[in-house]
Amino acid sequence: IEHKRSFSSMAGSYLISIFFFCLVTKILQNIFFCIPLRKKLIQVWNNLMVSKELQNFHFWMKYPSKKGSPNAEFCLWQDDSKRHSVSLDDTPRGSWASSIFDLKNSTPDALLPSVLERTAAEDMDRRNAENRQQCRHADLLGLYPVPDEDEAVERCAIPEVPKEHSGQRIMVKCLALKFEIEIEPIFGSLALYDVREKKKISEDFHFDLNSDQMKSLLRPHSPHVAISTLARSTIFSITYPAPDIFLVIKLEKVLQQGDIGECCEPYMVMKESDSTKHKEKLEKLRAQAEQMCTRLGRYRMPFAWTAIHLLNIVSSVGGLDRSDSDSDTERKGTWNERKKKGFERMSVGEDMCNFTNFRPATLTVTNFFKQEGDRLSDEDLYKFLADMRRPSSVLRRLRPVTAQLKIDISPAPEAPHYCLSPELLHVKPYPDPRVRPTKEVLEFPARYVYTPHTTYRNLLYVYPQSVNFSSRQGSVRNIAVKVQFMAGEDPSQAMPVIFGKSSCAEFYEEAYTPVIYHNKSPEFYEEVKMKIPANLTDNHHLLFTFYHISCQPKQNTPLETPVGYTWIPLMQHGRLRTGSFSLPVSVEKPPPSYSVLTPDVQLPGMKWVDNHKGVFNVEVKAASSVHTQDPHLDKFFTLVYVLEEYSFPYRLKDVIITEANVEAELKASMAALKGALLDTCVRFLHQLMSKLILLIVHPPVIAGQIVNLGRAAFEAMALLVNQIHKNLEGNQDHHGRNNLLSSYIHYCFHLPTTEPLPPPYATLSRATARPSSLLLSRSKSLSNSNPDLASTPATPDEEVQRIIGSKASERASNRMSAFIETASILCPPSRQIAKKLLHEELALQWVVSTSTVREASLQQAWFFFQLMVKSMSHHLFLSSRLDLPRRQRFPDRFVDDIAALVCAISADIASRYHKDVELVERLNSSLAFFLNDLLSLMDRGFVFNLIRSYYKQINNKLHTAQNPSSLTALRMDFIRIVCSHEHYVTLNLPCATLSPPASPSPSTSSTTSQSSAFSCHVQDQGVVSMFELSVPFRQQHFLSGLLLAELSLILEPDGEGMFFLHKKAISALHSLLCSHDADPRYTDPQVRSHIAQLYLPLIPIVMETLPQLHDFTDTSPQRVRHASALVDDSDPDNGTISQSVAMAIAGSPLPHSKAHPFTLPSVAGRQCSALSAECSRTLLVCFLWVWKNADAGLLERWVSDLSVPQINRLLDLLHLCLSCFEYKGKKALQRINSLTFKKSQDMKARLEEAILGTIGARQEMVRRCRALNLSFTSVPVRSSERSPYGGQENVRWRKNVTHWRQNADRVDKTKAEVEQESVVDGNLATEAALIALDTLEIIVKTVVMSELKESVLGGVLRVLLHSMAGNQSALFLQHCFSTQRALVYKFPEMLFEEDTELCADLCLRLLRHCSSSVSSVRSHASASLYLLMRQNFEIGNNFARVKMQVTMSLSSLVGTSTKFNEEHLRRSLKTILTYAEDDLELRDSPFPEQVQDLVFNLHMILTDTVKMKEHQQDPEMLIDLMYRIAKGYQNSPDLRLTWLQNMAGKHSERGNHAEAAHCLVHSAALVAEYLNMLEDCRYLPIGCVSFQSISSNVLEESAVSDDILSPEEEGICSGKYFSESGLVGLLEQAAASFNMAAMYEAINEVYKILCPIHEANRDFKKLASVHGKLQDAFNKVYNQRMFGTYFRVGFYGCRFGDLDEQEFVYKEPSITKLAEISHRLEVRFCSAVYVSVTQAYLQITYVEPFFDTYELKERITYFDKNYNLRTFMYCTPFTLDGRAHGDLHEQYKRKTILTTSHAFPYIKTRINVIHKEEIILMPMEVAIEDMQKKTQELAFATHQDPADSKMLQMVLQGCVGTTVNQGPLEVAQVFLSEIPEDPKLFRHHNKLRLCFKDLTKRCEDALRKNKSLIGPDQKEYHRELERNYTKLREALFPLINRKIPQLYRQLPLPTTPTQRNSLSRSSFRRVEC
Repeated sequence: IEHKRSFSSMAGSYLISIFFFCLVTKILQNIFFCIPLRKKLIQVWNNLMVSKELQNFHFWMKYPSKKGSPNAEFCLWQDDSKRHSVSLDDTPRGSWASSIFDLKNSTPDALLPSVLERTAAEDMDRRNAENRQQCRHADLLGLYPVPDEDEAVERCAIPEVPKEHSGQRIMVKCLALKFEIEIEPIFGSLALYDVREKKKISEDFHFDLNSDQMKSLLRPHSPHVAISTLARSTIFSITYPAPDIFLVIKLEKVLQQGDIGECCEPYMVMKESDSTKHKEKLEKLRAQAEQMCTRLGRYRMPFAWTAIHLLNIVSSVGGLDRSDSDSDTERKGTWNERKKKGFERMSVGEDMCNFTNFRPATLTVTNFFKQEGDRLSDEDLYKFLADMRRPSSVLRRLRPVTAQLKIDISPAPEAPHYCLSPELLHVKPYPDPRVRPTKEVLEFPARYVYTPHTTYRNLLYVYPQSVNFSSRQGSVRNIAVKVQFMAGEDPSQAMPVIFGKSSCAEFYEEAYTPVIYHNKSPEFYEEVKMKIPANLTDNHHLLFTFYHISCQPKQNTPLETPVGYTWIPLMQHGRLRTGSFSLPVSVEKPPPSYSVLTPDVQLPGMKWVDNHKGVFNVEVKAASSVHTQDPHLDKFFTLVYVLEEYSFPYRLKDVIITEANVEAELKASMAALKGALLDTCVRFLHQLMSKLILLIVHPPVIAGQIVNLGRAAFEAMALLVNQIHKNLEGNQDHHGRNNLLSSYIHYCFHLPTTEPLPPPYATLSRATARPSSLLLSRSKSLSNSNPDLASTPATPDEEVQRIIGSKASERASNRMSAFIETASILCPPSRQIAKKLLHEELALQWVVSTSTVREASLQQAWFFFQLMVKSMSHHLFLSSRLDLPRRQRFPDRFVDDIAALVCAISADIASRYHKDVELVERLNSSLAFFLNDLLSLMDRGFVFNLIRSYYKQINNKLHTAQNPSSLTALRMDFIRIVCSHEHYVTLNLPCATLSPPASPSPSTSSTTSQSSAFSCHVQDQGVVSMFELSVPFRQQHFLSGLLLAELSLILEPDGEGMFFLHKKAISALHSLLCSHDADPRYTDPQVRSHIAQLYLPLIPIVMETLPQLHDFTDTSPQRVRHASALVDDSDPDNGTISQSVAMAIAGSPLPHSKAHPFTLPSVAGRQCSALSAECSRTLLVCFLWVWKNADAGLLERWVSDLSVPQINRLLDLLHLCLSCFEYKGKKALQRINSLTFKKSQDMKARLEEAILGTIGARQEMVRRCRALNLSFTSVPVRSSERSPYGGQENVRWRKNVTHWRQNADRVDKTKAEVEQESVVDGNLATEAALIALDTLEIIVKTVVMSELKESVLGGVLRVLLHSMAGNQSALFLQHCFSTQRALVYKFPEMLFEEDTELCADLCLRLLRHCSSSVSSVRSHASASLYLLMRQNFEIGNNFARVKMQVTMSLSSLVGTSTKFNEEHLRRSLKTILTYAEDDLELRDSPFPEQVQDLVFNLHMILTDTVKMKEHQQDPEMLIDLMYRIAKGYQNSPDLRLTWLQNMAGKHSERGNHAEAAHCLVHSAALVAEYLNMLEDCRYLPIGCVSFQSISSNVLEESAVSDDILSPEEEGICSGKYFSESGLVGLLEQAAASFNMAAMYEAINEVYKILCPIHEANRDFKKLASVHGKLQDAFNKVYNQRMFGTYFRVGFYGCRFGDLDEQEFVYKEPSITKLAEISHRLEVRFCSAVYVSVTQAYLQITYVEPFFDTYELKERITYFDKNYNLRTFMYCTPFTLDGRAHGDLHEQYKRKTILTTSHAFPYIKTRINVIHKEEIILMPMEVAIEDMQKKTQELAFATHQDPADSKMLQMVLQGCVGTTVNQGPLEVAQVFLSEIPEDPKLFRHHNKLRLCFKDLTKRCEDALRKNKSLIGPDQKEYHRELERNYTKLREALFPLINRKIPQLYRQLPLPTTPTQRNSLSRSSFRRVEC
């Protein structure tokens, strides 16, 4: 022994003992249950392990590769000359000693303190319950995704605050203007022009960039400069961005002598660099300019212009990636140069015109075009601008005026500082009034803008266009037009309302147009902006005075000479005159009183230019919130004004308004409002609606008579609102509410009173976009509040009588008098109330309306409903009626009108649902919102009756409806909206004695309402009725009863439930529960438990729906869902509302008589499909919410009344909940595409709707349009309420999107977001599992005393085990283990006397968690496993069952689990061992020793696991290890069966289905063997022998003798498979695997064993299934199949360890090439593990199955030749001189026949070679084999069916072709030309001759066959083959006809027996064994 020196000091007795121990432990590896002997040996070993040297020796034995051990072998004796390697199958499994040593030196986990204590079951349950309630999430739904926004019909967005319209805003800053020469001041202006629309889209902005020196030249003309005129930056608004918008810059200069060209010449020819050269000329020009400024400083002349194409700026800057600092220099250049760069972008569509997010740019404009005096009009400008976009621009050929204008263009900031409005008002923020301001420029939109006026504006723009004085005599060449706004005819009455331009005063009394030198017919481009007074009279007019300006100073010649006058009266028949005018010009001053007439009137004595023709063209525009400029509106407002002022008579055009005709005129004007322009109506919408409301509320009194205009006003209002809705469909929310109208009601509407009101609009703060003094009266705050219950009734009966009783008050005969009476009594004297109430009049007019008006009001019912609600709210507040009882708040006539209105609208919904889908949807939601609001204002019993009326109408229609699902959906939306009331909980009267906290948003009387919310006493009613939709439940909880009834009807399994109905109903419930969780009023657990009582019937509803729920347990064992269901007694009065309860809700103290109950509808005939995963998940979370918050005592009482099938269904539901909410992990969250999941389902629903006709194309278009509009609406939505699926629209493309965008709103989630989402998902999974655990505890607690506990507890434990199997948090697992320990403690017989499967599953789950990486989980799992052992021991003084199940579980775990960690499990085993040592009660019993034995055995299995993990990448080695472990359990059938199944699983994973099938067959044979020992059944197989027809290998499963192992022993053969059903299951699995392996013949053999069992059990259904599968298998037998390919693999080299010098036959998949397996094995073995120091060799050879002649008679089919294979052959050619190939006469061949230990296919894919045999063929024998092979190929090709001519010709050519090397002819010539000398070869010679004869015959047959197959094109080729065949036959004839005479003599008998020769010849054969 090589290492004996290191132990020389040790005694010989120690060494002998060690060797003896090693020998014995090696023998005992397979004797698993020989406990006494093993314990004695371990004790001996412990006594020996006392010295350090022995410990070191032990360590060396365990790790033989450690320093000091020369070889990686567990071998102490070794022959150095030749090494003998033991087979892997015989390698020992490890050392018991090493197991003990490792385990005793390991560290346990922390021990649980109370595990070993004896505690009473009640104390244990109480402690567990208290621990479970710690660290719980109060809001379950806060962890669940928020409800779908698409289904939130109850959500009504707050409309936008009315604000001033603003488009896309850009800021332009004028930085500098510099010319080559500076001689005079230059003034500029900016404006935007839209070339496509040919419209100027902004007013002018004037700027002055002159130096102080230049400005001083004009100081005499403008001594006072206002700071508002010093602005150099402006903000333009663009509502309709277009690619043809230009920023036009115009420059002017002071008027001087000479035309424009002459004045521009110095700027075009002179440069600053030439200042010395032209010094004198420059001085002269400066002096001349100074003189002109002094004399003509107030007059201007056109100078130059240029334009900037905004699209070029936006698109180019948006694509530039440079800083703004250097953009200044890079953007320089001429306009034409820059224009060239932008030509490629000229065709860009409007989609690219976005002026809100481009990068700021600083431009330097260098080229200007001089103005041309005859081309100054806007039409000429549009031509120039259009020409600029063309490459060959005419402007390019013009000589430019060189200058440098530096401007900055950028998106305007949200709230710019120091900004002035177009009226020069300060816009906040404006910190310092002394700072140079920025001006906002008023926009003139290219198209209509539908926005109401919200700010006061009264601006007038005057545009002189041209004048023609060519026929005017005298000196009229330099014409200037002076424009004045006159308040009278006196010159002093000129008003200073004209805005100044730049560097001047703020306002002027006059304005002059620029002068064109020496032009009698000039054109103008001047814009005169005026701020006109609000109250215009007939005397206000515009006066135009025409002057001739003398440019040269002459004596006696004034500076300006008036040459004409004209005017425009601004008011005519009460209307502002605007538009284009062509006016005659008077030569003389107008006479007195001219202003009331127009110039068109030819006054006597006046002289006119050109004979009173229109020679002056001017255009007047108004931007006014005072003047409508629409004749229909003007007339209406004028008539209302006449009535208000009572100014009769009044002249209106040609009609004189008197008291007699004012009513008719007013009604006619209201009827004519529909003819007004829509944009005008919208701009004056607020004033128009206010006036119509005023006419309704304050009917005018004319001549002492009240004129009732209510009907006309209502009709006008209805038509106007409907017109706005139809024409502005894009401006609507998802309820179809127009935003303009809803914002009017929300912010602007108020009841007209006689008290002065603050102005509705004032200064505008753009920072908040909210008028700072806007009267904000929010109706929602009033309408959703004040649930004041007036009193608390004593009993529910009193409440019923007070709510639904008959009305006590008598109706007054005269409505008006009755109202005046009540108003005079109830209203405080300090407030004056209107004569009529708006809500009463609206209700009355609506009820009595007909035809068009009624249809219009129905179309916009929401508007009138909201108007009525707000009117009612204001009326109650203004009249101090909020404190009155609800029954007395409104008169009976109004209540009757409301009832009639609701009834009529409900009937419309029921009758028109299939015709006007969109209208009915809007009408339904509007009615629901209205009733929701009425619950806050009116008697609630009355409102409940209205809901009853609605339900009755819909129910009557449902029975006859063709498409009832549409009506059901409408009703679902209706009840969802009604239930969204702020005080929904209070309305349902949950029984409680506690009061919740105050409302989070206290509204009127909310305190009183909350005080009575939970005031009623708990009724003494049966618990069952609280969990059912019974009459008592619906009477007390009216709204929740309706909601749950709808849900129950929709989820009916026999109904026609479409996806969208499921989603609607479940989403409504989910949204309602979410609101409870988020409401701070209901945070108290006791309060929330009472709220949960409102939803208790949801529990049985979900239980009934269990078969329809989505199955989330895909990988779990199939759940058993019981068919029995809870029977819900149908009650015809199940919809009745309890009068007492309803009365209490209404808060009415008055007694009432009983009303008739009504019945909830039940719709039959619907088919309900299975629920989607999303709906199922949401329904389950609602179910868990109810169970979490409901009172535990109440739940216990209910569960105690359930039957066993009902409890089992509840357990199934909990099982499903655990699977549904199991934590999926971060990767799963990242893979989820909620959009695809959600939207695909949504599109499915939409498709169903379209097919069923419930949705139209128009509605879908409107829906999309609304969605687009809402995406631009700023609705305040909390980020937490955002849908998890994003906001993608259901549209494939949009016109305003030029490129495809997939879910543009959704961005990829960041790592932090995914982390957060995973945390929330984990918390949800934990909370859901804890709720299920609470439920299980309740079930256990209720059934503990009942007789049914045996049938229930098993189900409880199954659910508990299922929860352990999933991905659970450590927190839950701790509670779960506590519950499990308590359950086993209380009911041990459930595991140890009943079902073995439960014990096995529990052991597997506990062991899995014992290997957890979390120490706390391991601690609890170890404690549970130890207590399980102890409990089993205490029952029978042995725990054989747990011992066996734990061992089997560990074997299964290490064989199948990929996440298994042996280190963690070692710690758990050590923990169990520690528990056993610390257990004082059982210390003296054999229990600790039994635990120690079990733990050591488990540790040994772990050691094997380590080895298996080392070979995870080597499937053959891994399977061999598992095979060895299974073989080690030969005497333990349960464990062997477990490992066989593990092997089957591994094979299935790799696709080796044949091997998997054989593993299962071996398992079945093992089971059959032991079943036969247990009982003798004639129909069961009699053991392994019965399986011999399937595989010859199966005999190794024969049972050992009975004295060693008996199946009757406790714990032996106790698994679920050791039964008849287990055997059947294994056989069926084997048949399925054979089917996947395409081994159909083997299926028949399996079923031969299975069929007798089914026949004995009379199971004809399974027999039918078996025969059906057999039929399918037999039909597939003739399909083309390919089985495995086989290779011989030899391992040579000591680095292979146990594999050295081993040979295997590998089975590989079919068509595996040699190169493939070579590469695979090379990659696997050529690594550092195997090749590090010495070399290693792999020898791989392709082998084929080999059969003897007698075998071929039985192996006929392809399957026969590939099944049960044990012998294989491969051939090796060689020559005697060592070469592989030589000539024919020297070519030898070696045949090697290999025999394996088992037959293929086997439970492994490689099998050892146990026998090798070699046969050497001589050259002639080789030739005989070759000829036989050719003959066989020729015969096969000839008789092939169908015939293959190509194959036949190819084989034939190889036989008869003359060019074939070593062909048949050459073989014959070599071997048949001479008779051999050796007599031993005579028979070979004769056999070869006969082979050639056979070959020639086959060739002839083949030629004949070929002739029949060929076509005309191959005849020549066939003749060539025939010629070759003839030559071959002639050449062979003398050779094959020569006979050997010696063969016909009798040979002497051999004296010695010959060896086996398959060819009956003398061959060389070598045999190796």
